[in-house]
Amino acid sequence: MKIAADRTRCEGHGMCEALLPDIFRVDDEGNVTVLTDQVADADLDDVRLAVDSCPVAALRLFD
Repeated sequence: MKIAADRTRCEGHGMCEALLPDIFRVDDEGNVTVLTDQVADADLDDVRLAVDSCPVAALRLFD
């Protein structure tokens, strides 16, 4: 699985980074960066939680 971030939607709430700081980073301007190309199976449930927790739906998970 892969993660896509819509940086134009991101408002910098940082919930994704708080849950998974090794996968998401929110910069000083409030834009999210995905730090990995692939989601490990062991991290999939946590990544789904981060995606679902985004209040502006700036993240999505896909194959």
